[in-house]
Amino acid sequence: MRVVVHPSLKDIPVHQVMHALASPVRLAVVKELLDGQVHQGSEFDFGVSQSTLSHHVKILREAGIVQNDPEGTRCLMSLRAAELDERFPGFVEMLRVLSAAS
Repeated sequence: MRVVVHPSLKDIPVHQVMHALASPVRLAVVKELLDGQVHQGSEFDFGVSQSTLSHHVKILREAGIVQNDPEGTRCLMSLRAAELDERFPGFVEMLRVLSAAS
């Protein structure tokens, strides 16, 4: 079974989080996850291949933005909203505002 490592947000600088959100595909993934639900990666269709989407999700995970949980052949993901807000107060609300504006 594959082990997915999630970094502690206390070790992640804000510039790494902002860099991860600089890609339109990664920002689109985060917008979908703002609903607070757990999603399968295969639910998303952003016009990129599955391997490219996996790469984008890996960058989001390494920046501490998403939680990935492999379950058999599926990969479940969710936004680490509570942890992000604890580390960067108001950050998730800012994402919601940006998401509504675009």
